Amino acid sequence: MLFNSLQFAVFFPLVAALCFAVPHRMRTPLLLAASCFFYMAFIPVYILILFVTIGIDYVAGIYIEKSGGAARKALLVMSIVSTCAVLFVFKYFNFFTGGFIGLANLAGWRLPSVGAHIILPIGLSFHTFQSLSYVIEVYMRRQKAETNLVTYATYVMFFPQLVAGPIERPQNLIHQFKEEHPFDYDRITSGLKRMAWGFFKKLVVADRLSLYVTDVYAAPSNFNGLQLSIATVFFAYQIYCDFSGYSDIAIGAARVLGFRLIENFDTPYRSRSISEFWHRWHISLSTWFRDYVYYPLGGNRVPLARWVLNIMVTFAISGLWHGANWTYVVWGLLNGFYLLAGRAGAGFRDRVFGAGGLDKNGPFRAGISVLTTFFLVCIGWVVFRARNVGDAAYVLTHFFRNWNIHNISTDHFELRQMPVALMSLLVLEVAQVAARKLSLADMVARVPLIPRWAGYFALVFLVILFGVFRKTQFIYFQF
Repeated sequence: MLFNSLQFAVFFPLVAALCFAVPHRMRTPLLLAASCFFYMAFIPVYILILFVTIGIDYVAGIYIEKSGGAARKALLVMSIVSTCAVLFVFKYFNFFTGGFIGLANLAGWRLPSVGAHIILPIGLSFHTFQSLSYVIEVYMRRQKAETNLVTYATYVMFFPQLVAGPIERPQNLIHQFKEEHPFDYDRITSGLKRMAWGFFKKLVVADRLSLYVTDVYAAPSNFNGLQLSIATVFFAYQIYCDFSGYSDIAIGAARVLGFRLIENFDTPYRSRSISEFWHRWHISLSTWFRDYVYYPLGGNRVPLARWVLNIMVTFAISGLWHGANWTYVVWGLLNGFYLLAGRAGAGFRDRVFGAGGLDKNGPFRAGISVLTTFFLVCIGWVVFRARNVGDAAYVLTHFFRNWNIHNISTDHFELRQMPVALMSLLVLEVAQVAARKLSLADMVARVPLIPRWAGYFALVFLVILFGVFRKTQFIYFQF
């Protein structure tokens, strides 16, 4: 079920009303049933895959807690391998078999092509990683094994963040299913406001920009350098507003129900370095790879060559997590290279800026750093968005060729839509700049009642008037 659908507009208020109407002991089973219904709105039979991974990790968690020594570690490995095997079959089987056959053919071995027509279960990578974090935390003795199957299943399947995160840790979420969440007007209205802001990001900003981006990246050779550049900047904001919009809706919906989800974005395009960007972008996934891949590999407490390898391996796996395509692997490796180059060049940058008399924390240097980081991120987004490495190479080598300012529209994005797109980006940036000084919730709360409600209606009106209502799937659903 899509957040931006009529079904969800009926489903969510009904579930929320029932949660506050039923006794506390019935709320978790109700949320589990609602989550099952929510997921089955896509491909019903695929819920069996979720049940399999839930069953494996639920049992593994209990026995890992009871065991010790080699048996404990063996149970952890068994759980991880079993859960990842499901992810591999549905997401990576064709990718790896195709790659192996391609290499074999290059070596002179003529192997027949092998491929399975498998539809990827929606959000599989997200709930797989959430399930893995549970068994790893139990193994590290940082989380008690959950003995209530309904509670554990609801932790994995909690519908606000089931499909595209945030990827929650068991310490933050499991205990909340055991706590009472009474009706609280302020909390509920706060959650609804967060959801409304998420819908604005998705429907007004992301989905309108996607009209332009989709046209250009479907056939980049048909467009000039200016169009390629606009499409790339538009995609940077499209993917940010699409994904952070989903997170806002998820966090807001959970808040209405009484649950606290972790923040997943922190204005990442304000970052002054690639390292800072990855502390602000998809925070739940970045910290997942840090804690469960980078640190176990040794982190930075190893010789320099090993540290470089740890960085590149972590980012390569992160890229592959996003999809079974070489573009994602290249994107991951590129970001790893960015990070290493940024660390290596820190001293040189300080000397250059220092020679120019620019203070390290001054606004001019900060502006240059933000723009440089955004440019590097956009280069990465070209690789991420392109259909293949060849298309990415074409876009990157044609940015500054044939800038025809009289031809910037595309087949599905007429020139008259450009002012709406730019105004929506302006509203987004103004709101984010204002939020640096004071939280939006606090600012809104200080506004008198009548103007405040006028503002609510204005936001809803803007979403209805300028939103793109095509039930467009969220980008990260495919991951």
